[in-house]
Amino acid sequence: MNDPAALSLLFLSALVAATVLPMQSEAVLVGLLLGGQQPAWLLLLVATAGNVLGSAVNWWLGRGIERFQGRRWFPASPAALDRAAGWYRRHGRWSLLLSWVPVIGDPLTVIAGVLREPLASFLLLVTLAKGGRYFLLAFGAAALS
Repeated sequence: MNDPAALSLLFLSALVAATVLPMQSEAVLVGLLLGGQQPAWLLLLVATAGNVLGSAVNWWLGRGIERFQGRRWFPASPAALDRAAGWYRRHGRWSLLLSWVPVIGDPLTVIAGVLREPLASFLLLVTLAKGGRYFLLAFGAAALS
């Protein structure tokens, strides 16, 4: 039986975890996997969809963030943005395969938007990265149970 509340919690935690807000979707996913109430494939699908949507929000924010660059509250200095953009240009779109990595993954998805990475390639690479991470977590949870 699928519990809509549990699936909603997983989706929201995965979505928020992909933004700059602190959240741990992995703990929610593993807890639900170990609980055994929902099929693993459904939990992986929901977590991946939420996390990719959160990254797409970052990409979208990146598309329009430069217009706020001169404001005092802007979270990054021009030098920091230039460094991040240089790194992304040097390593290219394939760096989005690291979008699952804590600390660097979320800024990568914002920079991809700033540098106008096409949405289709962005979604493909981020889905592979984030779905792969959740798959490995599910594999690990299955080995523990």
